[in-house]
Amino acid sequence: MERVKPRTLSGFMELLPEKQTQMERIQEILRKTYSLYGFTPLDTPLIEASEVLLAKGGGETEKQIYRFTKGDADLSLRFDLTVPLAKYVALNYGQLSFPFRRYQIGKVYRGERAQRGRFREFYQADIDIIGDGELDIMNEAEIPAIIYRTFTALGLSRFKIRVNNRKVLNGFFAIMGLNDRTADIMRSIDKLDKIGEEKCRALLIEDGVPEKAANEIMSFITISGTSAEKLEALKKYEGKNEIFDLGLSELRAVTSYLPGFGVPESNFEIDLTIARGLDYYTGTVYETILIDHPEIGSVCSGGRYDNLAEYYTDKKLPGVGISIGLTRLFYILEEQGMLSDEIITAPADVLIIPMTEDISKAVETATKLREQGIRTQLYSENKKFKAKMSYADKISVPFVVFIGDDEIKEGVIKVKDMRSGEQLAEEAEAAALRIKATIDNQNRKPVIKE
Repeated sequence: MERVKPRTLSGFMELLPEKQTQMERIQEILRKTYSLYGFTPLDTPLIEASEVLLAKGGGETEKQIYRFTKGDADLSLRFDLTVPLAKYVALNYGQLSFPFRRYQIGKVYRGERAQRGRFREFYQADIDIIGDGELDIMNEAEIPAIIYRTFTALGLSRFKIRVNNRKVLNGFFAIMGLNDRTADIMRSIDKLDKIGEEKCRALLIEDGVPEKAANEIMSFITISGTSAEKLEALKKYEGKNEIFDLGLSELRAVTSYLPGFGVPESNFEIDLTIARGLDYYTGTVYETILIDHPEIGSVCSGGRYDNLAEYYTDKKLPGVGISIGLTRLFYILEEQGMLSDEIITAPADVLIIPMTEDISKAVETATKLREQGIRTQLYSENKKFKAKMSYADKISVPFVVFIGDDEIKEGVIKVKDMRSGEQLAEEAEAAALRIKATIDNQNRKPVIKE
């Protein structure tokens, strides 16, 4: 029989058990945090009818789609979680309560060129709030609070949530008489961090923006100071354009709610260079960066949109949402050595090694420990003691329990702390309490270190 060489396709991530446990822990924290804000979990199919998934059609997305036929069916793998959400809300409109708040963590697929930090199969972690016709600005203000709590729960503190409003930008460009140049101008502005102010100004002029207007644009997007100082500086444009005034009012509202939501000034800033989704987002937009790793770019982004499901229904369904590219974030955290080695990644908290032929006492002890919520594995292979301890080391189990004739006679179990090397003989009930307290304390530690 000819052997097939095992391999994983380029752009697809497979993790060893320890790393998979860290990924699962991150997902667990996200689910717990999103649930704190009243989001309901949702799961949608990986495969959709192509006509449904590609209702909007065109663009780079359609070129990257994984599309295939099965019998007479034209099918595609989902490329994000937003389009399936739109279909879901349109399909179940009459049975949902609005505002509809959902979170979803799931795999998506894009047939783009695999490269460092970019994958063809990857997890996204999304939250969205969908309104029925209207959606209050309070929802846009709450999003930074959710981002802040999520990243803090993961163990990060040095991150910045950058916020802008598309109406402010659109209104400003209208004031400048550059409505038809918005997309080109934003492409140039997007290079500001990489090329600097002078080169960015020169690029605008090179693209046909009058010098006076280019100077005004650069002055506008580089307004500095605190959020309050930036809002004050923007006042000089008020009264010149209705869209600008509405956007500035919304930006003020979002900023004013943040202290009450518990978001510190140090983790939040207004950034007038952020545009995001020129043909999609219509209000507040968000990007989140790690302060010490700006080269990574945004690790959480999103914004407000006016009509989620326009390709499926005539009902107006505005929303606001954010997405974390979880696989990419995990890859970068691992690469930067930011995944904590303090959290428990073993498949069990306790490994019981019977030291007698009759293992009934070991089975009984395993059952008692599991009843206390302690993950317990019973070693049942007929191997030498050294091999058994080698196994315990390899899976990094925190505690090993030995049960031999002496322990059975004395009514105790022998517990070894694999980190400290300490070994105690104690009653099973007392051992369970001590082990559980240690494990609970260890599990409270953050999954990410800075």
